[in-house]
Amino acid sequence: MAYGVYENYEDVMEFQSMNSIESYSFGHIVINGTSYTKDVIIYPDGRIESPWWRNQGHELALIDLQDLIATSPEIIICGTGAMGLMQPSAELKEYLGDHNIDFIAQKSSKAVETYKQSSGNKKVGACFHLTC
Repeated sequence: MAYGVYENYEDVMEFQSMNSIESYSFGHIVINGTSYTKDVIIYPDGRIESPWWRNQGHELALIDLQDLIATSPEIIICGTGAMGLMQPSAELKEYLGDHNIDFIAQKSSKAVETYKQSSGNKKVGACFHLTC
């Protein structure tokens, strides 16, 4: 499989998630029965980080995902917000591609569905911007 940036999970179907996302709505996500109202990172080992802050607001930069990348995920699913305003930087996408980490960036509602449908044997990490 080629590594790269994807918009549809069907393009990278064999991955797994350890956490159960029960619901998402603007500004709110429920993971494993716990409600979060701040942005979150889900690590491949099941840890959840919230609140998660980015250095530049709606720009998702490499430094914002350093801790997640350090866990060696094979895939990162990124929820870019309800309206998709958070945008991954070119540097981040290039770095992930160069390090054979697939990256799926979608509006948060779609990214939640992608994460929920994940199954297989790959290490999956995720990050979700919960508002705009």
